[in-house]
Amino acid sequence: MSGWLSAVLPVLPLATMSVEAVRAAAVRAGATGPIVRAAPDPERVAAAFGSERLFRDGDGGADAFAPLSGFFPTRDGWVRTHANYPHHRDRLLRLLGLPDAADRETVAKAIEARPAAELEDLASAAGALAVRVRTEAEWRASEPGAAAAVGPLVRRVDRDDVDRADAAARTLTGGALPLAGVRVLDLTRVLAGPVCGRTLALLGADVLRLDPPVPAEIAWQQLDTGQGKRTAILDLRTDLARAQELLDAADVLVTGYRPGAIEAFGLRPPPGLIRARVNAWGDTGPWAGRRGFDSIVQAASGIALLESADGATPGALPAQALDHATGYLLAASIIDALVDRAADGRGRDLAAALARTAAWLLDRPGREPDHPAASVPTARSAVTHGTRTTARPALPGFDDYPFPAHPWGSDQAAFGEPRP
Repeated sequence: MSGWLSAVLPVLPLATMSVEAVRAAAVRAGATGPIVRAAPDPERVAAAFGSERLFRDGDGGADAFAPLSGFFPTRDGWVRTHANYPHHRDRLLRLLGLPDAADRETVAKAIEARPAAELEDLASAAGALAVRVRTEAEWRASEPGAAAAVGPLVRRVDRDDVDRADAAARTLTGGALPLAGVRVLDLTRVLAGPVCGRTLALLGADVLRLDPPVPAEIAWQQLDTGQGKRTAILDLRTDLARAQELLDAADVLVTGYRPGAIEAFGLRPPPGLIRARVNAWGDTGPWAGRRGFDSIVQAASGIALLESADGATPGALPAQALDHATGYLLAASIIDALVDRAADGRGRDLAAALARTAAWLLDRPGREPDHPAASVPTARSAVTHGTRTTARPALPGFDDYPFPAHPWGSDQAAFGEPRP
C-alpha cells in the first residue's frame, strides 16, 4: 500500500476524491489542457494536504499548534484544546481560572482535575475550544454525530433571485483558466475556506480575502494558503459602504459565518450571488452554532482514538485532511453553481461542514490498522519563491499558483483587473 497520507482511516482516498471533484467541475466549466485527462498525483495531493510540513519562510517553518493546543488527560478521559489564536487562548485560561502567563504544565494540572464533559460544556459557553475525546461509537450515537452523518457533502439550495446581468456577462470563459473574470469575496480563516478560495484563484478567479483588523491572522497560515489571492483589512462594522460595494461586485461570497450573519452586519447580498459557507459542525443538530477546527472535529468524532498509536492515547490524521478536503469539495460545488448560474442567472446557497466530511471518512471502507508510516513528499512537490517554500497545487495540470501569497492585510480592499 502507498504511504502517502497513510493512516488507519483511508485519508488518501478522501484527499484524491476531493481534488478530483475540483478537476471534474473545472472540466464541466470548459477547462482545457492537461487538467482534462490528468489524474491527481498522490504525492502532490499528500504534499498539498500536509503543506505546513513543507512550508519554509527564510529560516523558519510552520508551528502548526500553539503550546496550549493539543490533548490533555482529564479526570475521566481526554480533551482536545485549540488555542492557536490569542482570544481562544485567553478564554481557555479564564475558564480554568488561570493567569495569562500560565504554561502548558499549569494548564495540564488544571484540566486533569476536571471531568472531560464539564470542560467541553464550559468551553462552549465561554467561546473557547475544548472537546471531549470520544470513541467512534459514542460519536455516532450522539445527536451532533447523527446530524453530521446525513445529507450530501456540500448542501445546495437553488434560490429564485436572478442576476441582473445579461447571460453573456455570466458565461464562463473556459480555456486554461475557466474562472477568469469571476470575482470571489473570501471572508474565511483556517483552513477549509482559504483552501477553497486558493483553488478558485488557481483556476483564474479574482479572489479578495477580507479580514477585520482583530484578531490578526497567524502569519505562516496566510503565506501557506493565500497564493493567488489578494488580502485586505476591512472592518464590516465601520466600513459598511465599502463592504457593500465589494459584495455588489462579487460573483461568489465564501464565509465561515452562520446563516444570516452577513445580513446582520447590514449588508445586502445582490441577486444571483453564489453564497458558500463552511463551518465545523453543520447547520443542524445541537452543535450547529459551536466553534470548531479540524483537530477538534477529529477528537470529538472518534478519529483521534482510531488513530491512536497505543490504543489509549489519542492520535491524529497525518494531515488536517478534513479542512483541506472540505475546501476542495466546496470549491467544486462553487464551480458547478457558476456553470448553472451562467444558464439561468439564479443564485445558489452552498454549505459544507468538517463534521460531514469526517462522517464520510468514517463510513468509507478500507481501514488499515497496520498501515506503513506516512511517506514524506519530496522536493518535486514544493516550489520556492525567494526565501519561501510552499507545496505545489494538488490540482493536476498546474505546477504553481498565479503568484505567491501576499503578507496578511497588505493589499487594498479592491478587486483586480476588470472583467475580460
